Amino acid sequence: MKLDTRLTFPTLLLGLVTAVIPFTANLNLPLLNGGVVRWIENGQALWLFFGAMFTFCYIRPFSRPDGEKQFWLWAVLWWLVLLGRSTSWGRDYFPDQPRLLFRAISVVLIAMIILPVVISANLRREIVNRLRNESLPLWLLAITSCAFLISDTVEHHRLLAPVFLHNAQYGDLIEELYELPFMVGLFLMSFNFMARDKQAEDMAIRFNDPQLAK
Repeated sequence: MKLDTRLTFPTLLLGLVTAVIPFTANLNLPLLNGGVVRWIENGQALWLFFGAMFTFCYIRPFSRPDGEKQFWLWAVLWWLVLLGRSTSWGRDYFPDQPRLLFRAISVVLIAMIILPVVISANLRREIVNRLRNESLPLWLLAITSCAFLISDTVEHHRLLAPVFLHNAQYGDLIEELYELPFMVGLFLMSFNFMARDKQAEDMAIRFNDPQLAK
């Protein structure tokens, strides 16, 4: 796997935001009986839904050749799985429905992630090809991974949690805030891959267009 070690402005900005999140607890912001956390969670759900819709509309997977088509449809499914997990598979918005319904939703969505890898040889080849040839943005990947790990550390009160959680009262808020750079980082990495695919597609069209070749 190739690594891109360039530090871009969006990556730097995301890193700065990630670094200052723990200090929001020092501001003694009003939590409004959990209302602030719910607003953030709703914003996260909208962002994940946007990620799925943007990926589908921007890359247009059904117009792409075999391999790329399956890969980008799989990417859309990943956004939907993250959306489902973010909303407890819908339980957050429909708490009165049977728990079995949400369990079924989780099973279906997770199966839609796993089964294509097992069934589709085109998808497996495309995943291997991208692992070998795509350049991963090192710093963006590091910040995104750190944001996820810190969010998990705060949520489960792991050993290093006090480093990032300066006030236990703000535990839920800090956890949700750390999920924001994680989600934004995922989108930025995904967009980089999509932009490269679109650029390669445009170059191929120009090269094969007899009018442009003259």
